[in-house]
Amino acid sequence: MADPTLEDLLRRCERRAVHLELRDGYMRDDPMFVAWQRGHRDDPADRNSWWRPWLSLIEETTARGVDVCRARVVSEPVSDYARFEYDVTFTNVAAGEQVRWLPRRRATDLALPGNDFWLMDDTVVMVNHFGGNGQFTGEEVAVEPALVKLCASAFEAVWERATPHEEYRPA
Repeated sequence: MADPTLEDLLRRCERRAVHLELRDGYMRDDPMFVAWQRGHRDDPADRNSWWRPWLSLIEETTARGVDVCRARVVSEPVSDYARFEYDVTFTNVAAGEQVRWLPRRRATDLALPGNDFWLMDDTVVMVNHFGGNGQFTGEEVAVEPALVKLCASAFEAVWERATPHEEYRPA
């Protein structure tokens, strides 16, 4: 039987889904990023122009009472990709996500896993793998208690120090 997808895990989640992002850049050929590099900016007032299926899934998840929290550890000055993420994060917030940012220099004394991950209800971890060029290379789902504990404690440590999106200004 195949591992569940992220969408499956979010639909099954009952209390809290957290996502820790540790890279300064991802899929640089993403059409949204390419358009942003060329000067496109989403208009927050024109929801129909930027709403997409991912945001509908997050909105459905949060409407069920699930807290969806995303924390990003970023180097400063931020990369172009991190600035792009910052510029489009209003869409995540509009869908009901809570997002925080932590400058990497403030994370030096935190024990963090080597990969980005999603943690659902403190029981299931989806580890995301990326190549050196930021391209997604795969994911794995795990329920091992030691990994769940590491991911939960890492996320909480970052979340506690991080600045809410509404207050963060990228350097």
